[in-house]
This record gives sequence, C-alpha cells and structure tokens, in this order.
Amino acid sequence: MTTAFDPITLGKADLANRIVMAPMTRSRAYGGLVSELTAEYYAQRASAGLIITEGTQPSVVGQGYPFTPGLHSAEQIAAWRKVTDAVHAKGGKIFVQLMHTGRVGHPVLLPEGQVPVAPSPVAAEGQVFTPEGVKEFVIPRELTEADIEQTVADHATAARNAVEAGFDGVELHGANGYLIHQFLAPNSNQRTDGWGGSVSGRIRFAVEVTSAVAAAIGAARTGLRLSPGATMNGIDEPDPRPVYEALVRELAGLDLAYLHLMEAGDRDLTLALRRQFPGTFILNPYTEGRPTGLEELALVEDGTADLIAFGQLFLANPDLPARLAVDGPFNTPDPAAFYGGEAAGYTDYPALSA
Repeated sequence: MTTAFDPITLGKADLANRIVMAPMTRSRAYGGLVSELTAEYYAQRASAGLIITEGTQPSVVGQGYPFTPGLHSAEQIAAWRKVTDAVHAKGGKIFVQLMHTGRVGHPVLLPEGQVPVAPSPVAAEGQVFTPEGVKEFVIPRELTEADIEQTVADHATAARNAVEAGFDGVELHGANGYLIHQFLAPNSNQRTDGWGGSVSGRIRFAVEVTSAVAAAIGAARTGLRLSPGATMNGIDEPDPRPVYEALVRELAGLDLAYLHLMEAGDRDLTLALRRQFPGTFILNPYTEGRPTGLEELALVEDGTADLIAFGQLFLANPDLPARLAVDGPFNTPDPAAFYGGEAAGYTDYPALSA
C-alpha cells in the first residue's frame, strides 16, 4: 500500500515523501524582495516532499497585496536564489507559485497611474488591505487582446526567471479568485470574444498560460492549481463541472508535472478530475473549517490523491512530516502573525526535537 511517506517522482524531481507544503502568502517581502529570513523559513521546512512558495507576481501589475514578492527583475531573481540554495542545501525541492491577482488589489499597491486588470470591468466584492488601510476593490481595467497576449508572455518570462533563480519548477495559481480563475468564472468573465462566453473561451487563458510556461521551461517543471467552485474574492461558479472537465481535457496532453486541486467541498468533482487527469495529482482537501491534518494521510492510501498539501499545520510545524509520522504533537499557528512582521510567528516555531 502506498503511503504519504513513500517517495515519488514529480516531473524531473525526486521527492522524499508525498507531503506538500501548500502555498501561503506571508507578506514579508518588503520592497518586493524575499530576505534571508525567507530563506530560513523555507529551509526549516525542507523535509516536505515538495515546498510550493507563497504567491509571487509575474509582473508589476500582477501584485494584489502589500509586501508580496515578485519574479520580474534581476534583483528579485538574485534574492530568490538565496532561498532555493538554502532549501536545496537541506535536501528539499521547491516550486514557486506564480500568482497574478488580476482584479484583486488596489491602485495604491501599483505604480502611479496603473490599476488592477481583469477579463472584464467587474469589481470583486469585498475589501483589500493596503499600506493606507483597508480599501474597497476598484473596477478593474478590462484586458485587451494585446494585453492578454502580453500577460501570457509575462508568465513565461517569470517562469524562465524562476529556473534562473534555482527553482525546481513553477506552479501557476489558477485558484482562489485570482486572474486565471477570473477568466474561468462566468461572473468575472463577461467577455463575448474568443476569451470568454463559451466554455472553450473561458478556459482559453488558463490553457494558453499553462502551455506557454510549459514551452518556456518544460512541462515536467510546470504545475497548475485550481479551485473549482470556490467563492473566494467574489467568484461565483454555479456549475463548475463542465468548465473544469473541459480544462483538464485540454491539459491532459501537456504532460504537466502535476495538477493541484484546492477542494471546495465537492468530492465527486475531485474524483472525476482525478480520473481524467493522467499525471500526478496533488490535493488540498476540504476539511470543514479545520486545518488539513492526520486524517487526510489516508487520501494517499486510498488513491484519492498522489500527494496531500498542508497549509496552516506546515506554517506552525517546520518538521511536519516527522510529526505526522508519530501522530504529533503539533504546534498551534498564531493567526496574528500570518501576515507581515519579522521572525515571530514565522521562523520561531520549534521543531519536535527541540
């Protein structure tokens, strides 16, 4: 029987186990640059089979939160290289998550004169935290066809930058109401051209971005995260199944490193996409208001997923695979330190041996 502690090959990366550190925004990249503290944070968690980093913007206009890192400048590449070197020195594997937030953001987070962009000029519901306080989401600028082509190219360039920075691969963030998800959802994509309307139109951006990144750095280094039916950041997908089944059909021929699903409660849809996708399947399972924990290890054993992604539990337990192997105990994460700050609630959680 396969267990979460067994090794697996993911594209070109040989992983020591099937326990994944899920991508988690920490908002500690001051000036858009990761730091020595970031390197320590990820290196502490190098016993994960795979680390997927916090969301990292592929372009200036892709930023939606304060103090998040980018991968679109030489300075950012050099900063990330210290992180990947630190993780590799501990024997770990690390993918960067490229996250273009689209309409989720605010002009105060962008250079003067720029506004968030989206498939359609429809504001997200809710508010965003900025250095000037909490602000309402604004109506985004609708991307032109030339803008869309440039955005696809920006992702491919950022993926090349990721390889230059030493990452083992790239995960595209197609979930949680960000740009790729905005193209998939009917309430945020109200276009009537070839990038919207029909199912084939709404999946087109996701397919083209994924294809461009796979062409740039190799499909074996490329993964995609999806969250069918999730309602984050004002997304409404009343009938997600036809869209995601069509999308996965298109992706099936690319030979990607993996598909990463953030489950929104529909296990039947999860299993359908799992059957449909021919490659490695990572699951961030729906757990009804509690962090993913020991119970979810069984999802590898019963074949629901090849790997399981852990979020909050990995945040507070740098040696999570060792703790899972002996049924705990587990440190409790401090929500007050999730975003921003320095070492407290970031690199000061003790390991089991301590």
